[in-house]
Amino acid sequence: MKRLQDLITAEPLVVTIIVINTIALIGMGYTDPDFSRFTSPDAAAIYAWSSAIDLLCVGYFIVEIAIKIRTDGWKTFWTSGWNRFDFVVVVLSAPVLLSPVLPVRELSVLLSLRLGRLFRLFRLLRFIPNREHLWHGVKRALKASVGVFLALVLINIVLSIGANQLFARVAPEYFGDPVISSYSLFRIFTIEGWYEIPEEIAARVAHPLMSVLARLYFMGSVLVGGFLGVGLANAVFVDEMTIDNNADLESKVDQLISEVQALRRQWDESR
Repeated sequence: MKRLQDLITAEPLVVTIIVINTIALIGMGYTDPDFSRFTSPDAAAIYAWSSAIDLLCVGYFIVEIAIKIRTDGWKTFWTSGWNRFDFVVVVLSAPVLLSPVLPVRELSVLLSLRLGRLFRLFRLLRFIPNREHLWHGVKRALKASVGVFLALVLINIVLSIGANQLFARVAPEYFGDPVISSYSLFRIFTIEGWYEIPEEIAARVAHPLMSVLARLYFMGSVLVGGFLGVGLANAVFVDEMTIDNNADLESKVDQLISEVQALRRQWDESR
């Protein structure tokens, strides 16, 4: 029995099941059973097999978690961050087991249960090499980027309100209200359509000064929010992610300095 439990919870088998589950999810994505838009009988068969494999994978993940909890005990199991992550992912995806017996087509709110399938793919994160080192770097980078992120949000709010007041009547699909305007400015920050939007506004306005104002406004938005803001955020994030790459070298340098200082003190005392 112990050997069977070890076999079920072995990481190579877990990875294999996740890969199989991923392939099944891809197979299910080619069809839409709720609206019967099967392109061919083969598509319907692919969905049926993929759905059955998906349900079996869900059952395996539930059994795996149950074995780990029974073997290690709940307290020991829950102390591991990756175990907690696996548990949450499995719980979120477990309602998919009800899909064969529930009228999902009629209760459209239950369609959201399908999203639980996707969470299982995140379990592959636990098999990334040096994941703890990477995770600590991400947390450190996120903490360091909070100030830059808040500054970007403030810049976006100011510029989006200004664009809403200036161009709402000319381009309501981009700046009709502050929310849409904020999204359009975010696109401009990421250098997405930054020249298309002002050109479209310039073509719609009657006064030439308004077209010049639009171009200048969005040029400034790209410079402030795109090049400076997003560029600074990337620089801070990457710098914090890589700051501990030279940690070993720095510790060796500190050790060397302390040894040199000790030798210097011994030399001074011998004199």
